[in-house]
Amino acid sequence: MPALPIDQLKSSFRGELIQATDANYESARKVYNGMIDKRPQLIAKCVDVADVIAAVNFGRENNLLTAIRGGGHNGAGLGTCDDGLVIDVSRMKGIRVNPAEKTVRVEGGCVWGDVDHATHAFGMAAPCGFISTTGVAGLTLGGGIGYLTRRYALTIDNLLSVDMVLADGSFVTADSNNNTDLFWAVRGGGGNFGVITSFEFRLHPVDMVHFGPTFWPLEQAGEVLRAYRDFIKQAPEEVNGFFAFLVVPPAPMFPDHLHMKKVCAIVWCCTGSAEHTEAATKSMRSVGTPLLDHVGPAPFPVVQSIFDGLFVTGLQWYWRADNFTDLNDAAIAEHVKHGSQVPTMLSTMHLYPVNGAAQRVGKNDTAYSFREALFAEVIVGVDPDPANAEKITNWCKSYWDALHPYSAGGGYLNFMMDEGQERVQACYRDNYKRLAEIKKRYDPKNFFRVNQNIRPAA
Repeated sequence: MPALPIDQLKSSFRGELIQATDANYESARKVYNGMIDKRPQLIAKCVDVADVIAAVNFGRENNLLTAIRGGGHNGAGLGTCDDGLVIDVSRMKGIRVNPAEKTVRVEGGCVWGDVDHATHAFGMAAPCGFISTTGVAGLTLGGGIGYLTRRYALTIDNLLSVDMVLADGSFVTADSNNNTDLFWAVRGGGGNFGVITSFEFRLHPVDMVHFGPTFWPLEQAGEVLRAYRDFIKQAPEEVNGFFAFLVVPPAPMFPDHLHMKKVCAIVWCCTGSAEHTEAATKSMRSVGTPLLDHVGPAPFPVVQSIFDGLFVTGLQWYWRADNFTDLNDAAIAEHVKHGSQVPTMLSTMHLYPVNGAAQRVGKNDTAYSFREALFAEVIVGVDPDPANAEKITNWCKSYWDALHPYSAGGGYLNFMMDEGQERVQACYRDNYKRLAEIKKRYDPKNFFRVNQNIRPAA
């Protein structure tokens, strides 16, 4: 492989350029999913927009396969590549809250914990995900499902503008008045259209929330899931709770007798008052005979980071996803069958409710298509030991295969592995054609293709 003309880039780059011969290469190339083991030729750690422009130009001019890395959480490992260039923006961490306008400007290297810290001081939050170490860029560009979805919609529904570097190295702003087709596309279209260097989000009054789990024994899972399906359709939008099959971790917050026990659960996060939360969730929390039921006040950043200690960098991950407009009893029976076979302590299945405010946006108003969905399902095989990679992968695939016939046909982009073009198109449905046309306009040679790729229209 011919040597790269690194000096060509060094003259216009203020950040760090890392190659395989450098001492920190091994740590720099690692991503969140320990199953991903790729070796790029060059990692360009950018510190500002000028660095991003220089790196994009370098990758294009040298015909390098180029991946973009923000938080590095992409399950499929699409923030890195073999033998190419990784443009790493994780050092671009600037955040500015505008409390008067109730907005926040966030640079592309931030993770959600950075944002939560900055906005919580003003008693506000932007709708985000479930783990604070998740990158802002990746989560947002795929749509952004989280604890606040039912009340304040998806992350993209609260996105006001983006600054980005295009494949030709030019810098643009996209919002409701400028480059409107590009703004439509980035709201769910993934990293197909450029490198986002900053995001502007609308904020909401979220400070203390009411959070906690209700656990039930597995033998009650069918009853609980049927009740939950009906409950969440009618629940006030301030109420959010995702359903899960899980193994109770041996953490001090849980009673010893539940440690390592397989259970089904609802993990609650409600933005109403304590009294409203109690009244609105009582009927669901009274179903069957719970093993544990505790919902109490917590600062939103604490809730966002509660799982960080379990899901650390370097674990083996394999996940699959689908959207569901409903769950019939046959689908619930398959959930009980496969969810009861959770193979390792960290493996799980979550059903995230995506109704409420998220459904008040039209399916063609953003690239994200599944506005009629009731649930976003993700089946996740996780374990620290590479020897268990096959076991968690097989469980995940078998579970997904059993439920897919009951699904709406496509999944949430951020919960996909590298599953091919058919699955990518299934995510976008009738929005795909428009996305391909926009891709042709802004990236006709498909420079940004290390992603859930939207190919330029012919």
